[in-house]
Amino acid sequence: MFASLLHYEFLQNAFFTGIMIGILAPLLGVFIVVRRLSLLADALSHITLAGIAFSLLVEKKMAAVQGLNPIYMGMVFSVGGAMFIEKLRNVYKHYQELAIPIILSGGVGLSVVFISLADGFNSDLFSYLFGSVTAVSRSDLWTIAVVLLVVILTIFFFFKELFILSFDEEHAVVSGINAKSIHFLFIVMVALVIAASMRIVGVLLVSALMTLPVAASIRIAKGFIEALIYSVLFGELAVISGLISAYYLDIAPGGTIVIFSIIILMITILYKKLKLSIRKKASRG
Repeated sequence: MFASLLHYEFLQNAFFTGIMIGILAPLLGVFIVVRRLSLLADALSHITLAGIAFSLLVEKKMAAVQGLNPIYMGMVFSVGGAMFIEKLRNVYKHYQELAIPIILSGGVGLSVVFISLADGFNSDLFSYLFGSVTAVSRSDLWTIAVVLLVVILTIFFFFKELFILSFDEEHAVVSGINAKSIHFLFIVMVALVIAASMRIVGVLLVSALMTLPVAASIRIAKGFIEALIYSVLFGELAVISGLISAYYLDIAPGGTIVIFSIIILMITILYKKLKLSIRKKASRG
């Protein structure tokens, strides 16, 4: 694979895109899990699918927009869905979690409608569902690079606000933090990352890459910063292992990446149990 990586542009695109997604998804995933918004990624991934299906439909019906990257329309729908979630959270102040299944259901409904109008699935849409190494273009690579830069800079400058808001929203408000603006900024970042991750992981599996490495990291991390570091390390390990396996097995990379994420999670769970068992035996002795 590494010899082919030097010669084939599509492999270079997939590999470097995967590296960046391995950083992006778990990095935001830590904040998502801490804030108990794990289903947010699922909701936004489905509304992103609606945007991609709409883009493919428009491209099929209108020759003037041929060649438009569907990811861009997916980002528009994803950010729009994120904004709508915020509106619904304000409407249902005592039942804010309702906003997520509402958007998820709407995304599924719109996707089905657009896919039906486009006369069913095609190879492009299928690659967005499950991820595809060969489908990653140079345009996708640069788009994700820009998203990575934006996310890292945002977290760097607003880390304190995001950290406080994640653990205690009331304390954040009392401290003078503009909670609504920070939360809106955060949810837009999540929307962009989900849309950008579609090519490699696929719409049906993207939320797994945002939660599984985090679930593994919190089993062994001793603090928030450690959880961030372990999450990114586990995410990168899962992505690289998944891409290599997908290359040699000639299958969609999304599934292999998720399988490796689950394996890493199981190893950390077993490691934690083994560590506790050794401690108990040592204390008894």
